[in-house]
Amino acid sequence: MSPPQRRPAIRAVSFEDVGEAIARLIVVAGSDTGQASRAADFLLAWWDGSAWGHFPVLHLCNCDPGISEDMLIVMAHLAAEPSVYPDAWGYRDAMAALVEQWRPA
Repeated sequence: MSPPQRRPAIRAVSFEDVGEAIARLIVVAGSDTGQASRAADFLLAWWDGSAWGHFPVLHLCNCDPGISEDMLIVMAHLAAEPSVYPDAWGYRDAMAALVEQWRPA
């Protein structure tokens, strides 16, 4: 069996692209829009799904295309670099704020 080939979409996603997508998702997740909880679910499931919950894939089609695309940008990067978290882009404090907002004790 041959190893899986890397896909062009995954190669096209840069570290900077992901950082920009995360920034946009954090803004949405921190807002009071109808899509805020979906963006928060996505980010928190990535940060620590066992503690903060999981992300239903159906949420992708329940968001505006730009928000879904930002989620896919992050996922494409994770397909190539699976052990990276929002902290790598300096978003630790923003993620902690989302935990307080969406997963209060």
